[in-house]
Amino acid sequence: MESNLGEYRISTDQSELDLNVIHHYLSEESYWATGIPFGTLKKAIDHSLNFGVYYRNKQIGFARLVTDYATFAYLCDVFILEEHRGKGLSKWLMKTINEHPGLQSLRRWVLLTRDAHGLYTQYNWSDIKTPDRYMERHFPDVYKNSQS
Repeated sequence: MESNLGEYRISTDQSELDLNVIHHYLSEESYWATGIPFGTLKKAIDHSLNFGVYYRNKQIGFARLVTDYATFAYLCDVFILEEHRGKGLSKWLMKTINEHPGLQSLRRWVLLTRDAHGLYTQYNWSDIKTPDRYMERHFPDVYKNSQS
């Protein structure tokens, strides 16, 4: 799948991803994946539906969905590099993800965010209606001990 907006482009072609750009952002600049080992990220990307955002064919953004393509998707690792923010690219990325033809029959989508609620609510995301039903296993320091 591909979408264009001027000199910007979104593609789900995994072969176009610049893993070094993605790894640098996630491991060095994100609050949620600080220190993620390159091998761990590669494995995550290999098993996800990935959306690369490009400016003149250079990677400037990313998002990935962990999904079974039938009932469920977890949206994660969403970012646009600082120098390209403020141009509506996050909104365009969310619109593109929401309209992906292979995801239209999903019953449930989830995500975690600390500070982007305003973006996601524009695309019909809401607070969890029954948080008492959700449970998690969370290991926030796992990358500190990982060798992969």
